[in-house]
Amino acid sequence: MPAPDITPGAPCWIDLMTSDTNTARRFYGGLFGWEFETGDQDKYGGYIMARKNGKSVAGIMQKDADQAGMPDVWSTYLRSDDAEATASAVAAHGGQIYMPPMDVPEQGHMAIFGDPAGAAIGVWQPREMKGYEVVAEPGTPAWHELHTKDYDAAVKFYQDVFGWDTDVMSDSPEFRYTTLGAGDAAKAGIADASGYLPAEVPSNWQIYFAVENADASIEQAVGLGATVIDGPEDSPFGRLATLADPTGATFRIIAG
Repeated sequence: MPAPDITPGAPCWIDLMTSDTNTARRFYGGLFGWEFETGDQDKYGGYIMARKNGKSVAGIMQKDADQAGMPDVWSTYLRSDDAEATASAVAAHGGQIYMPPMDVPEQGHMAIFGDPAGAAIGVWQPREMKGYEVVAEPGTPAWHELHTKDYDAAVKFYQDVFGWDTDVMSDSPEFRYTTLGAGDAAKAGIADASGYLPAEVPSNWQIYFAVENADASIEQAVGLGATVIDGPEDSPFGRLATLADPTGATFRIIAG
């Protein structure tokens, strides 16, 4: 499959902030067939690149002492051609600066922001590292989805800050959903989660990984230490489930 077409504002990278990188490597290596390369400690803080068949698909980072009380979490990054300008736009449109733009030597610039409902979203301004190199194949990212408690504000935020050209997929009281792009060209989704996210669970981005067989992958994941949070269930887009890895980071799988 050719490299993904990553346009400004679209998802371009994912990474896992984890309390145990060795456990993460064993788990995701076993489940998705990833290979790993650890970056220079001084330049990149020991950031681990995960590859599938030699192509970059994700990053893994050890939490530091300041992050010890935070849950382990997967993050989605949207592409920006100017991270500083994006930070200004985030602040101007009701968002929050969780981590201001920082230089990653030779690779690019990264930042972490919060949207108006508090969901964390990363930004990547590429230099040498352009983003993930393969998507929608087994063991690689397939979809990015924001579950938000303030749907209308979230849609406007991503339109205004990231230039999203959106399409309303559903606008019924039971199911409100907007996508970045339309139909088969859609690259991410925003779901109205006000009716189902518990009070203690903040708005959040979720990452779906493609698998060949959802039920077989669930069985394998559980054998590797995962917990099934929801599913499996059939949807118009494939059979899917929500899992937590051995240290609690949640992710989704989907088999088309």
